[in-house]
Amino acid sequence: MVDPVFIGVAVLTVGSAIISLESRELIYGAIALAISMLGIAGFFLLLESPFVAMFQIAVYVGAVAVLVIFTVMLVRTQALFTTKEDKGRKSAGIVLMLIFMVSIGAIFIVSALNNHTFGNPKASAIDFTAIGQQMLTYYSPALITLALTLAGAVIGALALARREEEIEQKND
Repeated sequence: MVDPVFIGVAVLTVGSAIISLESRELIYGAIALAISMLGIAGFFLLLESPFVAMFQIAVYVGAVAVLVIFTVMLVRTQALFTTKEDKGRKSAGIVLMLIFMVSIGAIFIVSALNNHTFGNPKASAIDFTAIGQQMLTYYSPALITLALTLAGAVIGALALARREEEIEQKND
């Protein structure tokens, strides 16, 4: 029997992802994206991996989704909030999604047929201490670069919002 909690988290995650994609308002799409990311953290909790779940919440919900929401709220131009419905783009997206899903399914099937199972019990245990040390030593320049890029995006959004506000004031 399927676990009802799993079904609930799956419906929440997939439903909010669909709302995020189909939302006409950009801010509602960003909020739905944050809820979808919370659903993914729920999957990690169901897999009894609270560290990864909290990391998911801290990084994706706490940083990325909030950054998107703040950027959208800071740069409130009408061009961002109006979208033109195009049937060709929607059908092309559906076709690409189906091709992508069939490709991934084929990879899984071929891998299972070649006896390369994903849940290999002979695999070595993960050493989280080594991962933490590498994150703070070897990968620290990449993390600092990412942080500066995100900060630059927010500063750029503020500069664009200020410039557009000055242009609107000159036109009035």
